[in-house]
Amino acid sequence: MPNTTTQTTLIPEMAPEIKEYYVKTLLNTTQPKLVYNKYGDKYPLPAGNGTSMEWRRFSKLPKALTPLTEGVTPAGNKLEVSTIKGTVKQYGDWIRYSDIIKLAALDNIVVQGTKALGSQAGRTLDTLTREVVCGGTNVMYAPSVDADGTETEVLTRDALTAKSKMTVDLILKGATELDAFDNDNVEDGDGYVLIVHPYVAYDIRRDPEWKHWQQHNTSDRLYQDEVGKIGKVRVVETSEAKIITGDGCPDGLAVFMSMMIAGHAYGVTELEGAGLQHIIKPLGYGEDPLNQRASIGWKATHGAQRLNEEAMVRLETTSSYSKMAAAN
Repeated sequence: MPNTTTQTTLIPEMAPEIKEYYVKTLLNTTQPKLVYNKYGDKYPLPAGNGTSMEWRRFSKLPKALTPLTEGVTPAGNKLEVSTIKGTVKQYGDWIRYSDIIKLAALDNIVVQGTKALGSQAGRTLDTLTREVVCGGTNVMYAPSVDADGTETEVLTRDALTAKSKMTVDLILKGATELDAFDNDNVEDGDGYVLIVHPYVAYDIRRDPEWKHWQQHNTSDRLYQDEVGKIGKVRVVETSEAKIITGDGCPDGLAVFMSMMIAGHAYGVTELEGAGLQHIIKPLGYGEDPLNQRASIGWKATHGAQRLNEEAMVRLETTSSYSKMAAAN
């Protein structure tokens, strides 16, 4: 998620310490869900500049292998710039409650509502970015591996089988793909990040090669929900990792999209000053002459865009749980 100042909007009479408490409650339930937003480059859109964001990517100059001629100035070169555009949109939701519910409820309805909305906000904003990132063009399909280790290459999604699970070898191949394009590490990291579903993490842990890598891995965990490291790839699990079923998938099997991400693969943005906002309308606020209605809500502006297809690769696999997993 972009660097944002979370705000609580309510009537002035509410004490500052209560406002701060509600903000913390919202963030505590929102931030843990923001996995995909965490690894994107942050580009806040300044206020007063519309809702369209433009990223510019400069191409790599070719090697200058021709020797210079004495006294002769070479023709020189020029930078080629490609433009990528994205749009910031507004999202949000709210909960209404009555004076009777507030009086009769055993729990603090504002706190419980804020927790529910915080979870919703986190999942919403993260899914918006996830859908953009998982739509990339760089993809690898897991081979079908028999019990004796024999591999059958898979070239399309519908050709995946129940034996096309995530393996250490596939992770290493994905990292090699990113290395071949001289990609940077993710920001504040020491390599790449692989975002997987817990069902996929289960298969990785059962791979005999996994234990070998973890025995020789001396680095500390950098990220929340990190399950381990393979070479320069830190594996992070989240239940929000994309699962698809139905059209294009093998019959009766869910397909898991695990994203391996290098630095500067994609960007996330918001309108400056219009990040995640927490909105509380107490009883009697607005058109409520009998103090019967109150509400809690959130809204945020958000946008995401892939910036470099060569800096990410989607590893598509099945899982031991593919027969029971639902699309998300």
